[in-house]
Amino acid sequence: MVEIISDNIISPLGFSTKENYECVKNGKTALKTFFFSGIASEITAALFSKEQTSALSLEGFSRFESLVLRSIENAIKNCRKDFKPEQAVFILSTTKGNIELLDENSKNEKFSVSQSAKKIADYFNFSSSPITICNACISGVHAIITAQRLLEKGFYKYAVVCGADLQSLFTISGFFSLKAMSNDKCRPFDLERLGMNLGEAGATIILKQSDQKENTSNQNWKIISGIVRNDAYHISSPSKNGEGSFLAIESAVNEEIKQDLAFINAHGTATMFNDQMEASAISRAGLNNVPVNALKGFFGHTLGAAGILETIISKAAIEDKTVLGTLGYKERGVSAELILSNQNTKTDKETFLKLISGFGGCNAALVVSKNVFPKKKISDFSIKKTHHVVLKPNTLTIDNQEITKETDGDFLTEIYKNRINDYPKFYKMDPLSRLGFISSEMLKIFIKTENSPEEISTVFFNNSSSIVSDKNFLKTISNPNDFFPSPSIFIYTLPNIVTGEIAVRNGFKGETAFYILDKKDEETMQKIISTVFLDKKIRHVIGGWLNYNSPEDFLADLFIFSKN
Repeated sequence: MVEIISDNIISPLGFSTKENYECVKNGKTALKTFFFSGIASEITAALFSKEQTSALSLEGFSRFESLVLRSIENAIKNCRKDFKPEQAVFILSTTKGNIELLDENSKNEKFSVSQSAKKIADYFNFSSSPITICNACISGVHAIITAQRLLEKGFYKYAVVCGADLQSLFTISGFFSLKAMSNDKCRPFDLERLGMNLGEAGATIILKQSDQKENTSNQNWKIISGIVRNDAYHISSPSKNGEGSFLAIESAVNEEIKQDLAFINAHGTATMFNDQMEASAISRAGLNNVPVNALKGFFGHTLGAAGILETIISKAAIEDKTVLGTLGYKERGVSAELILSNQNTKTDKETFLKLISGFGGCNAALVVSKNVFPKKKISDFSIKKTHHVVLKPNTLTIDNQEITKETDGDFLTEIYKNRINDYPKFYKMDPLSRLGFISSEMLKIFIKTENSPEEISTVFFNNSSSIVSDKNFLKTISNPNDFFPSPSIFIYTLPNIVTGEIAVRNGFKGETAFYILDKKDEETMQKIISTVFLDKKIRHVIGGWLNYNSPEDFLADLFIFSKN
């Protein structure tokens, strides 16, 4: 059993969980109107003040790194039990990390999230390799799920999970290009919702694997279950019927849990399609009788921090026997008949369901409770690597059979034309997605077609994130006289989009994930992939190293991992 032993939130509303919760309970929002350098119009967002930024700053660390360090420090100080960093894994959740430091000529190390994670891990003397999950908006919840699994497998005793993101010209112009932003304060699930607001925050949860010999008290918070599913519908639009979210809820929530739910904390971005999708998923799962709330009206959308921050606030609310109201909500604007309110109400139940979704078609459901629910015993299983693909700038190797580049052109395009040539969307993909697409096409032929779409997962790792698309998008916003942020490029600045492309192509609805490591660490990759099979529906994982720096420097080293 995995317990929460400490937490912290740093946001514009305060530097502790208590401060943030009290503000939310009392209806205080961090959303304000700002003029942001480089953006022509006003924006409504939740941003740190200059004074707060100065208070968070640590010499020798970037703004982003300082925020993460401060939040982790506060969480460790608040630990109610012994905590040993040498027995802990550090998992960082972020969408863009130090992206504000990116310039077209900079070396990757200057803003690399993998290097930031390593600096932070070294600062706290965490002995294991740091793990960063960059899975769009679900990153925070997915990081908690990853930590839970790693602890349940016995790889570590503790997990320090921190989610953080700051806003910059890069992120703000990107979301503007998608026409997803509201100039006014957001209104989740409301009839007149116009879009999202962005926010800044850092949030940390520390988890512990309880020994069977320990007496686990019902007063301790526990991670009960966590599931990730893909819509397999579109890389930037959610499934209209909430398919991915519904599948995640269906696997995470059993009948006993349903009866004990105090509320569902939804993603609730206040965008037209996301709120409708979530409402459909909740209704399909038979949870119309459970109160639903959203917290974006207080914090904005804090990206990689959102899932962790909102889990902590939800936990604090139940400690206070409260179902928080949804700030900005007035009249239901989704088709499903959900229980929605802008007023706080009371509850005696001690379990909540956290939902979240994101670009790339990814969706997650997390159940957190003070109660103990009997877990279905997972039968012993082993994992085997069944097939192997290695793709480099001049060679493609499939199970030790090598194919050499034949022309002077792009090798990935050459392979596509010679071996696939039936999916024109290939030409719209960024280079990282093309690399993953080609490699997975070479592997998927070995997976039996009778497998359920939920049984196939894609899990990739690299150390450079989406560097090529990051630099390409930067070109569209770096010249004030030629400012034209490209939405089609911005989407691909999320490295997990490659997993969405593969899911859409093949109808894969299992877990999709993208992790960033400081180096190609086979042991860490093997650990993470092995834990994916704790999801009882997963039978196969297409996974491994997927890194693209330039046409002359890329590597796909992927296997099919199968459960025996």
